[in-house]
Amino acid sequence: MLYIVSTPIGNLGDITYRAVEVLKSVDLIACEDTRRTKILCEAYGIKKPLCSYYEYNKIVRGEHLMGLLREGKAVALVSDAGTPGISDPGFNLIRSALDANIPVTPIPGPTALISALSASGFPANRFFFEGFLPVKSAARKKRLKELAVLKATVVAYESPHRILSALEDMREVLGERPIAVVREITKKFEEVLRGDAGCVADQLRRRSRPKGEFVVVF
Repeated sequence: MLYIVSTPIGNLGDITYRAVEVLKSVDLIACEDTRRTKILCEAYGIKKPLCSYYEYNKIVRGEHLMGLLREGKAVALVSDAGTPGISDPGFNLIRSALDANIPVTPIPGPTALISALSASGFPANRFFFEGFLPVKSAARKKRLKELAVLKATVVAYESPHRILSALEDMREVLGERPIAVVREITKKFEEVLRGDAGCVADQLRRRSRPKGEFVVVF
């Protein structure tokens, strides 16, 4: 069995009872960063082997994990934070397991996109999840123009070192359309910045350097 286990996106208290039970029961935990997952395991007395599985070793390590699954081992897949398979390489292992007729079951829990959407104040009855916007400005503006015409709320992830340039592109494409930028969800410095893209960019620019993981909603 491959278990897709959601883990906290910041506050360790957000893990579910079932997630802890599953992590204690499996033969191996596959995770993006063993150091981060070790902190979670130590907090809840989970004493299981950890195996790194991330973007740059997903092929080789994926073959190893598939071998264990074919032997009948139980493997838990976790990401650094949130739900595996959402903008991370977990999809590849999940797809391989399904193709091999190995049972896959989700253990629900936190995910940043839903938390940000719920706190944004925008309609959530219909939404589109973009994942990460393109890195290059020209490609990003092109994609924003495509997203701007959707009849739905849009949710996108952005990194701290690109958030200001992304907001400038949003200002150009979206104009005064209101947005919400959610930062450090569930952590000590959690906040939601609201306004148009230019206004939010000005708020962030007054700080020394944008920090934390960002979710943008419009």
